[in-house]
Amino acid sequence: MAFVIATTNMKGGVGKTTLTVNLAASLARNQGKRVLIVDLDTQISATLSLMPPGEFAKLRNDKRTLRYLVHQAIARNPDLPNLTRDSIKSYICNVPGLSLMLGDIEIYDEYLVSEMLHKRSMQQGRAEQFEQVWNEFEKNLIRNILEPISPDYDIIILDCAPGYNLITRSALLASDYYLIPARPEPLSLIGIQLLERRIHRLREAHREDSSVKVDLLGIAFSLSGNLLTGRYYNQVMKRLNDDFSEAKLFKTRIPMDVNVSKAVDSYTPVVLSNPGCSGGKAFQQLSQEFLQKLTTSARVNEPPSRFAISNLE
Repeated sequence: MAFVIATTNMKGGVGKTTLTVNLAASLARNQGKRVLIVDLDTQISATLSLMPPGEFAKLRNDKRTLRYLVHQAIARNPDLPNLTRDSIKSYICNVPGLSLMLGDIEIYDEYLVSEMLHKRSMQQGRAEQFEQVWNEFEKNLIRNILEPISPDYDIIILDCAPGYNLITRSALLASDYYLIPARPEPLSLIGIQLLERRIHRLREAHREDSSVKVDLLGIAFSLSGNLLTGRYYNQVMKRLNDDFSEAKLFKTRIPMDVNVSKAVDSYTPVVLSNPGCSGGKAFQQLSQEFLQKLTTSARVNEPPSRFAISNLE
C-alpha cells in the first residue's frame, strides 16, 4: 500500500504546487519510486505544470479528470476502481513511475453534496445525526478513490487547494501524513497556525476512528526574495522552532531560482528540465530528506506489515 501525503497550507503563494511536482518527479526519477500526483486544486496548477492545456482539454472531454471520479464516488458507482485506473495518466514527462490524476476547474458542487447527504440521512432515519453522516462522507470521499489503486504506488502525493474546503479535509483524512510547504515569513506562519488549529478540530471530529491519522511529516521552506519579509526570517524561524520539534522542519531550503519558473513553460519540473541548477539540486536533496523523514516516522508509527524498510531507503 502506498504512503499517502497531502501537501497543504491555508495560505496560497507558498510554492505548494512547485514543491509537489518537483518532489514527486525527483522521487520517481532519482529514487526509483512509483509516485502518483493527485491534483485536488481547482486552479489545476499541478496538472498544467505537467502537460499542455490542449492535452488537458482533450482528457477532460474524455471525462478523465477528478471531477468525474468525485461524481462517481458520490454516486457510489461499484465500477469506481476501474474508472480511477482509466483516468490516471502514466509516464508523465516520459518518466517511468511518475503518474498524474488530473485536476479539474470544477470538482464538486457543495450545495448538491449537502442536499444529497441530507436526503441520505433522512432515508437512513438519521436526520438528527446529519453531522455524523457528513463526517463519514468526508472521511471516505477521497479515500474510496485512492484505496483501489494504492497497491500500484509507493507514494501518493495530494496537491491540496489553499484554504480548507471539503476536498482538502477529505484528502487529509485519507492521508498518512501531511506536508506543509511554506515561506519563512510572517503571513506564511499565520497560515501554518490556522492550518494546525483546523487539523486539530478535524482529528477531534474523527477521534473515535482509528484509521484516521493526520500526522505532520514536516514543514518545507521555499525562500523569498522580498527584502521586507526577509527581515523577519530569524524571528519566524525561531517561532517555528518553538512551536515544532526540529525533526518537523526540513533542513533543505529551496532557493530562489528563475529556472524553476521557466520550467513551467516547458510543462516539465525543473528537476527534469534543468537538474543541475540550484533549484533542481535543492529539490533532489529535499526528496532524499523526505524519504528519510518518512522512513523514520514509519518506523515509529506504522505496524511492521505496513511497509518494508527496503522499499523506502
